[in-house]
Amino acid sequence: MAAVALRIRDGGKSFVRGQDHRVAFEGVDLDIRAGEIVSLLGPSGCGKSTLLRSIAGLEDLDTGSIEVGDDMDPDHAVGIAFQQPSLLPWLTVAGNVGLGLRFAANRVAVSDGIIDRTIIELGLEAVADSFPDELSGGQAQRANVARLIVTGRPILLLDEPFAALDPATRAGLQDWLIELQRSHDLSVVVVTHDVSEALRLGDRVALMTGAPGSIQRVWDVGGSAAADRDAPAMESLRQEILDHYDVDQSPERPERSGWPAPSDVIELGGAAS
Repeated sequence: MAAVALRIRDGGKSFVRGQDHRVAFEGVDLDIRAGEIVSLLGPSGCGKSTLLRSIAGLEDLDTGSIEVGDDMDPDHAVGIAFQQPSLLPWLTVAGNVGLGLRFAANRVAVSDGIIDRTIIELGLEAVADSFPDELSGGQAQRANVARLIVTGRPILLLDEPFAALDPATRAGLQDWLIELQRSHDLSVVVVTHDVSEALRLGDRVALMTGAPGSIQRVWDVGGSAAADRDAPAMESLRQEILDHYDVDQSPERPERSGWPAPSDVIELGGAAS
């Protein structure tokens, strides 16, 4: 059995605004194995994004614990990217990709030439000197993820990274993410509302209940998803997941009801020096 890269035990998080109290998620137990992609599904408002932010250290848990693998530096293990790339408009692609290396904590074990190599590996060499407003949506999202790759973090959290893209670009980036994960032996958690995307990407699919969110069930998908997303077995699994999808319990999205909304800013981590 693969080692555990990330372990969540009895995780719970709530928000208080005045006299109102909302539980985002509770009793979350989930292991992320080293070198796998886990797709995290669930209805809007069930706490998926808040859970990712808690794993990344952007939110503190009210209950429970989050631990990374024994061989990882807790302060340098996790990187997170949101749906909007939030590239700095006054920096080129190369400047944005290297932005995280301005922080002292991200310079650990970084080799010379890592920015150039990452830009080439992620297919951005043709636009390395371009500014964000000159990029396509797919190029911007590649640059977004490249900022994490150069810092060498072994665990990536992606919050609906392809939701705003057209179907063709989205499919291409799904394939790209799988290859990137394999080549860097990353552990990845991807939040998505799309069951087909969850099956395409995930070695496992974890489904959260409606608010307050908890892990309802986890399905093992394995390599078959990457081999043939249209196989009869995949369609059967897709329908099984849909049958468990708890849409009726989904409240309004937090940003529509006055609750804190996820930040669009990528977390680079560490203190500047």
